[in-house]
Amino acid sequence: METSPFLAASIPYLTAFLAGLFAGVHCVGMCGGVSGVLVYGIPAEQRARHGLRAYVLHYNLGRILTYTLLGAVAGFTGAQGGALTSEYQGWMWLRVFAGLLMIMMGLYLASWWNALVLLERLGGALLWSRVQPFTKRLLPVKKPYQSLLLGMLWGLLPCGLIYTMLVWSLASGGWWQGGAFLFVFGLGTLPVMLLTGLASGKISQRLQQVRWRQLAGFVVILFGLWTVTSSIMSQINMGLGMSHG
Repeated sequence: METSPFLAASIPYLTAFLAGLFAGVHCVGMCGGVSGVLVYGIPAEQRARHGLRAYVLHYNLGRILTYTLLGAVAGFTGAQGGALTSEYQGWMWLRVFAGLLMIMMGLYLASWWNALVLLERLGGALLWSRVQPFTKRLLPVKKPYQSLLLGMLWGLLPCGLIYTMLVWSLASGGWWQGGAFLFVFGLGTLPVMLLTGLASGKISQRLQQVRWRQLAGFVVILFGLWTVTSSIMSQINMGLGMSHG
């Protein structure tokens, strides 16, 4: 049975959302700390005036905005080399590479193989060491807009899963496809991050338990295997389900 163009275009975005959703346990470990600092560092009078939800929501919107901008840049960059990548089936191989990184991310999430931590350390040395001083200037957060800016900066935190999504965005076909792909991924991470930001620290501790991390890692590995096999089996020059001619 032939797959409809709409379904073919939708599946990668659905995968991005689910990857973000199940990898939320990793986000808690990476970004949950600043969320806690944000919540407990807000002066009582400011918290009463604006409400805790406003700060947590602005922080996460800023984080997702950065993801979206990074995805747009990756999509634009990949599109510039579209002719060359199409000629050598580069779209397929970029997706295969992204799938392999996703498998590595799943192994990392489940603590079965930590090779991907080297990539995060490299990102930390090259980028985060330069960004982190700016985050300190925004603390303690007193206004919601400061929470937004803090979230935007924290979106640059080295993360193997973000790097995986960016590789896939290179094969998205354009800036808006790449931006949309990372935006949908960011939405997937939102439920867990909102929950940990608004609820007690016990939620974060439970999500960091071995069984939850292994379950999340196993699901992300399945997404990675699907990405690799579907890309190889299709043998077509496609980005996120969109033909590039």
